[in-house]
Amino acid sequence: MNRFVAAVTASLLAASGALAQGVTEDMLANDQTMTNQVVTNGMGRHLQRYSPLETLNKANVKNLVPAWAFSLGGEKQRGQETQPLVYDGIMYITGSYSRLYAIDVNTGEEVWQYDARLPEGILPCCDVINRGAALAGDKVIFGTLDARIVALDAKTGDVVWRDQINDYKAGYSYTAAPLVVDNLVITGNSGGEFGIVGSVQARNVENGDLVWERPVIEGHMGMLNGQESTMTGTLNATWPGDMWKTGGGATWLGGSYDERTDTLIFGAGNPAPWNSWLRDAGQDNSGKGDNLYAASRIGIDPATGEIKWHYQTTPREGWDYDGVNEVVAFDARDGSQRLATADRNGFFYVLNAADGGFISGTPFVKDISWAEGIDENGRPIFIESNRPGDPTAAADGKKGEVVFASPSFLGGKNWMPMSFSQRTGNFYVPSNEWGMDIWNEPITYKKGAAYLGSGFTIKPNYEDHIGSLKAIDPDTGDWVWEYKNDAPLWGGVMTTAGGLVFFGTPEGKFIALDDETGQELWSFQTGSGIVGQPITWEQNGEQYVSVISGWGGAVPLWGGEVAKKVNYLNQGGTLWTFRLPKELAAAN
Repeated sequence: MNRFVAAVTASLLAASGALAQGVTEDMLANDQTMTNQVVTNGMGRHLQRYSPLETLNKANVKNLVPAWAFSLGGEKQRGQETQPLVYDGIMYITGSYSRLYAIDVNTGEEVWQYDARLPEGILPCCDVINRGAALAGDKVIFGTLDARIVALDAKTGDVVWRDQINDYKAGYSYTAAPLVVDNLVITGNSGGEFGIVGSVQARNVENGDLVWERPVIEGHMGMLNGQESTMTGTLNATWPGDMWKTGGGATWLGGSYDERTDTLIFGAGNPAPWNSWLRDAGQDNSGKGDNLYAASRIGIDPATGEIKWHYQTTPREGWDYDGVNEVVAFDARDGSQRLATADRNGFFYVLNAADGGFISGTPFVKDISWAEGIDENGRPIFIESNRPGDPTAAADGKKGEVVFASPSFLGGKNWMPMSFSQRTGNFYVPSNEWGMDIWNEPITYKKGAAYLGSGFTIKPNYEDHIGSLKAIDPDTGDWVWEYKNDAPLWGGVMTTAGGLVFFGTPEGKFIALDDETGQELWSFQTGSGIVGQPITWEQNGEQYVSVISGWGGAVPLWGGEVAKKVNYLNQGGTLWTFRLPKELAAAN
């Protein structure tokens, strides 16, 4: 009997049952080893983005050639950040403006397309992107920019059910790939810049009924089986007054699942507003202004939605160092069960998988100005002079002291997912070397309006590069090698047992590097910037690789001086699929 069935009520048992024919729980759990398909975001719910395939390797990757390309259409381009899924001869991708496509994986021909009917007045923060779908049973499920979740028949594209995550008019939206565990489809929410409240929701895969919800800001009540369950945290323990009611903490990147401990792990974004003085975060280091559980990683019981543990990467957050970055479950070289996350704040963390306890925190970018380091308890050692100034202390009360902080609010690493290689034991982390002028301003909450209380201008830290892909040893935090790129890196990374590291650049290059040295072994110009997520699988005795090309995302919208630096890059929307022909697999 599976864990979820053992834990829920009899009424839910009658409604749930096993997944329908098609993608099963066993397939989802073993996605990494089932190399003829990719049925989860992250190529495994632990998000390692590692393939055990080694047909394609360092010696023959130069023989990788295009197999087919699929266009998403010219009138709806913008950023394309999806990760493809492959099952039963069909590839599923999402596109900008909440579209979903089913494609014949043999020919690249469209099978069907679904376009969500988006209302006027949606409030996406950072482009109209979508990061992928989920497969479960005979359904393909994805979220939309008007904060809905939609389940489609995987064969026909017909709507099976749909539900509303929250009110888009208040600033809620949804862009992440859902997560499926034990017949539950689990989602977060987007909208942290609008004073919404982050939460995690779990629905029955078969009918979309809400099973539980867990807000991630203290003071809010959870829900289980239609009834109030428990409060998140303790009311006003770390928030002043009523500010918890609009406290942010958006769970906008979705989550991972660690089957070793039966734990969902979600990141909670920045507290709202950005102006930390309004949240008492600029006052002292007592913990009163920590604003839990924003800027945190949170372990959640998948059966009930109860919080099992939390680790806050940036207490007293005041730079938009969003804590939403993905958490990857892995086994360390000594066999211990670990979690790793590369935070927007510039530090790479290793945690204990059992309880989220802090093990280590080391820099993965070159210039960190807001903290001297991480102490033995996992708490940052703040450099108080680098916190944006209090506007109420200014002569006119309108603008606090301007500081130059690094990394910028777009982060040492933003949403773009890293990879863990079981071959080398290293992480491969896409990062950016940039800083910002930032200041605080007065702000009051208004429903559906931006709730920042800060101004900013992003600037490159170096003349010769912004993007930086680093191989990092999780045991020591040391950088094994670094690959520099002129423009910011904004797409995902994949590693393989063949010793390859795949990623793309905004300049349009899809690249394979040597996992041990960082040497470039192969590249292909896709025609537009790559901000998507590569996958690989085997088919008819050959290894295939796919990635989507289409420049966009947050950098052109929020990037300040950096946005001007890359304003020549062309938009696009093309899914590229490559293959290593059998006759060239043995050729050096």
